[in-house]
Amino acid sequence: MAWTLLPLLGMLATWMANQNIAVFNDALRPIALEHKEGRTSKSSLALTSFAFSIGYVIGFIPPSLATGVIIVHVLLLGTDMLGTYLPNKGGWTHAVVLLAGGFYGLLVATGLEHLETLFAMLPYNFLGELALVSSVVLVAFALFPALVVALQYGWKRGLFTTIFVLLTQILVGKFGAITWQDRVVLLNANAMSLLVGMIFMLGFAMTDRRAKSTMQAQMLNLFSQRVQIIRKRWYLFALSGGLIAMSASLGMVAESALSAPLYQEGNFGSAWMTELARVLGFIPLVITTGIATGIYSPSGIKMVFVIGSLMAMRGNPWLALGLGALWMSLEVLLLTQFALFLDKFPALRETGDHVRTAVTKVLEFALLIGGMMAAMAIAPAWGAMLVAGLYLLNGTFKKRFIPMAIGPMGALLVGIVANILVVFGLA
Repeated sequence: MAWTLLPLLGMLATWMANQNIAVFNDALRPIALEHKEGRTSKSSLALTSFAFSIGYVIGFIPPSLATGVIIVHVLLLGTDMLGTYLPNKGGWTHAVVLLAGGFYGLLVATGLEHLETLFAMLPYNFLGELALVSSVVLVAFALFPALVVALQYGWKRGLFTTIFVLLTQILVGKFGAITWQDRVVLLNANAMSLLVGMIFMLGFAMTDRRAKSTMQAQMLNLFSQRVQIIRKRWYLFALSGGLIAMSASLGMVAESALSAPLYQEGNFGSAWMTELARVLGFIPLVITTGIATGIYSPSGIKMVFVIGSLMAMRGNPWLALGLGALWMSLEVLLLTQFALFLDKFPALRETGDHVRTAVTKVLEFALLIGGMMAAMAIAPAWGAMLVAGLYLLNGTFKKRFIPMAIGPMGALLVGIVANILVVFGLA
């Protein structure tokens, strides 16, 4: 199925990026608008897309390898780069774009399998140790709502939330097995502590008494024509949403390095809550940039990943396809209503900004620690030192690595160096 789904998604996403209909990278939308309206060149757009995306693509390959689940950035940021680079002069160029996108999707779909075979051929196969990269992510992620609360409302409320999250982790870990009608139900401590943290985070935001905003309403008045451009293409977004939800329901793709390990374990009950937390962070950004530019995201506010996770629990990928398509259709057609809803809860929009900051910080920390653990497992004497050196020196490099990528990339580099040492008899 991956040989069909991901090439189809690759074709569609590449063509949408090529036609300036949708790009996955939120920061790229204003630049894509500049090109669409003739204020910047195609080459400038392509170079900007490459600069914005390549670090994430490379950085998310090791976690994808470690879990066997493709982090969707590897696919959709790649299609952003392809779509913005390839010509869009009509006619034969459409076929070139579709073929290139399909080939890239096929490469992503089959690449993990081929890389696993390649790892097995190495003198020292470190793929098992590489899985440690994501080992800290699940525990650390439960604390991101507490960090959001601290950033938005101060350290006292943040500490208060942290205490309840920790208590939930301890109590569910101790008493999480519940017997009901002769069946034992096991509660996941990480998922339950995340849920408690999110309840506090949303509770503080929804009860915030600040005055209602009119920002989104003003934007809708200014950019109503651009909103109509997105709505007219609802059928394309329905197709992309359906394909993404179906791919997620089959465990092929995950939205982030946070949910990929849960997909690997088949723990979709926790995965959908993790994906929902990401949705809350991206609602304001995706909707605001979409309204302002008339260019949306092929995955929208990312709710299609939640649908995919929920349908994975039911084992029904075809229902995921239908529900994903339905959701994206409604999301695009009701874009105006989503924007006006944000005006009613201005604190919730601010929470979304803090969610992105907090999730990034948690991921950077967790992947760095996980990368050092993997590096120590691969090369106990010097592995952690190499990863630490990369992290500490990164700020001095002319071209810096994305901090989130240093842990996974460092662990991968340690594995490569370890194999070279084995070949020369030095390890």
